Parts: sequence; C-alpha cells; structure tokens
Amino acid sequence: MSVRLREATDAIRRETNGRLDINVFPSGVLGADPALVEQVREGAIAFTANSGAILSSITPLSGIDNVAFAFRDTTSARRAVDGALGALIRSELGKSGFFVFQRPFDTGFRQVTSASRQIRKADDFAGFKIRTPQSRMFYDMFHTLGASPTPVELSSLYVSLQTKLVDGQETPYSFVENAHLFEVQHYLSVTNHAWTGFWLIANPGAWNALPADLRAIAARNFDAAVDQERHDIILQTAALADRLRRQGMTLITDVDVPSMRDKLKPYYARWKAQFGETAWSLLESTTGRLA
Repeated sequence: MSVRLREATDAIRRETNGRLDINVFPSGVLGADPALVEQVREGAIAFTANSGAILSSITPLSGIDNVAFAFRDTTSARRAVDGALGALIRSELGKSGFFVFQRPFDTGFRQVTSASRQIRKADDFAGFKIRTPQSRMFYDMFHTLGASPTPVELSSLYVSLQTKLVDGQETPYSFVENAHLFEVQHYLSVTNHAWTGFWLIANPGAWNALPADLRAIAARNFDAAVDQERHDIILQTAALADRLRRQGMTLITDVDVPSMRDKLKPYYARWKAQFGETAWSLLESTTGRLA
C-alpha cells in the first residue's frame, strides 16, 4: 500500500507540474493509527489510509467489513465494499468529518499466529492471550471464542510477543512477514477470520480547498493505486504463505471454521443489532446469512 501510494503521489506531482505535492509517511512514522485519524479530522495532516477497525472508534459502521468469517473470498469482500455496503460506509464516514475516496485498499485476510499453541478449532482459543486492534468488534470476536483479547499497538506487537505479554496475534500474512513475527511465533493458523480493507480518507477542508483539476488528478491516481495494490495482494498472498513456511512457521490449514462460527452466534446477534437491519442486510446480500 505504501509503495503504491508513493507511486501515485509521484504521478500526481508530475501531472500537476508540482502544483500538488503530497508526501507519504509509512509505518507509523507520524504516530499510531488512532492518532492519525484524529489528526486528519482536525486538519493536522491531510490524508491517512486506515482500516475499518480503527475508524470504527469514530464511525461504528466502518467496522462492518471486519465481521468474523463473513466473506468466503477476496472477490466477495471487494464486491461488498465496492458496492452498496461501501457506499453506506463512506456516507457514515462523511458524517463524521472525513472525505472518503471511492474504494478501499485490500490488505488481505487476517490469520492467527501463536508461539506455543496450534489453533485448529473453537475450543483451542480457551484462555489464549491474543493481541487485537483497539476495536470492540475484534475484542468481542475473540472474547466470545473464549480467548483473552489484549489490545496492543502494532508498533509494540513484536516486543509484546517476545516478552509473552500475549501468546499470539492476528494480522494478514504481509504484517507477519514485514514485522518478522516468524521470529517469535511458531504456528500460523489459516483462519481467514476477517478481511481487512484500508480506506483512504482526507480532511474535507484541505481536500475541497484544492482546485477541481487537482482533485480530479489526485482521485484518478489514488484509484489506480488501489487497483495495483489489490493485484499485488493476490500475487503476494500465496508467495508469503510459502515464505513464512520456509522461515520456520508451521502453517495449519485444516482449521475447523464451522466450530468457530457456531460459537460466535451470540456475537453475530449483538453486531446485527449494533449495525442495524439495513447495513446487516447489505452485508448478508454478499456473505449469505450470518445470524
């Protein structure tokens, strides 16, 4: 995502002859994700790309694409966020003080890793200390499964695993690789328990202050970056699974997802009530019945 955003901002700079110069700061250089979202809303920075899980602290509906085991595959997830459900999410984020670009980036499905425990079925989560984002939905998901969820900032995750503050964590393949979590985690369970999209949002004042031609050039290049990044993820997922195996991780592919979904029935009922009938119906129009 950072690579494609840098390419997009380079293209924007060239096409506008330097009239619009956007700098990309990856990997938490400007602070933790929740702080970045607030900085965009306040106008301290112009843009951030962030997940629905983080944005849900301000706009609860933005976390609906993280519903546990909702999407069968990447195609169904993208169809949901690119369609009517995504339009509703963008509308709600707009009410919260953000300008939201048309389609989210795709960072892939999230997997569970562990230092000492093989997660194969719902009962394996009992007492498992797992790092989660600062998101009520993820906390509720793993708490309902019987785990002990512990919110930890990504920047502190490696040390938290190394010092046994938590036993495991759940992020996409790319983060496991980039953060070298294979050095402190031995098992990777291919749970595909939640899909993660990253919405590119802007401060509306800063965005609307730009001339129309600059907005059009920026929006076109950012949309192209989404296309390119989504293609990258498809190619990267299979390659990363093999690379993590070669780096010493045991990949567990025979995960009993039905046992987990069955245990999550109360969770689905709670979040259906939280999101409301309209949003939940739009979700289930892609996923099939969840609750």
